[in-house]
Amino acid sequence: MNFLYLADLLGTLVFAISGALAVKDDEVDWLGAGFTGFVTAIGGGTLRDVLLNSYPLAWIQDPNLLLVILLGLTLAFAFYNTLERLHKTLLLFDSLGIAFFTILGLQKALSLGVRPEIAAMMGMFSAVMGGVIRDTLTNNLPVIFRKELYASPCLVGAGLYILLAYFRIPPDLNIVIGVVFIVVFRLLSIRFGWSLPRFRRRE
Repeated sequence: MNFLYLADLLGTLVFAISGALAVKDDEVDWLGAGFTGFVTAIGGGTLRDVLLNSYPLAWIQDPNLLLVILLGLTLAFAFYNTLERLHKTLLLFDSLGIAFFTILGLQKALSLGVRPEIAAMMGMFSAVMGGVIRDTLTNNLPVIFRKELYASPCLVGAGLYILLAYFRIPPDLNIVIGVVFIVVFRLLSIRFGWSLPRFRRRE
């Protein structure tokens, strides 16, 4: 079991938890919250695989992903109040999750012979689309449309990975650099309020 596979499992666990915790409506039952957590965990990877015409889908092929999602949902239900108070901790894990999923998605796309610039976009989709689906289901403005930087660190980190690969940086080191870059970029953007210029219609 290699490092990236463990990272995939950890990212899936974190996104399953974040999806379930995102449900704030008291009228929603545990099945509704569980469904939200499930699609949050598998949404980005599923979209990537569909776009890349890669079948069977990752979560269908690997039963461990379903077990990890079930574990995440169980933790969310059992320790809801405690996890709700660990906002900063969950933010860190969410940042780690999008970082790992970016590199995983990028590498899978490259392994299928996709051009580097398209592979970078596939990495970004893998990372952020689960959160977009989560926010849509919970009637929140998707995080990708908010002021904070979310997709940008993933896309820039994917570009950095491709650049370093061109200069023949060892793959394992490149993975570490890419993940650390995305996490640090994301957290610093939150800490200092970095954002892209707003898109406004000119009169």
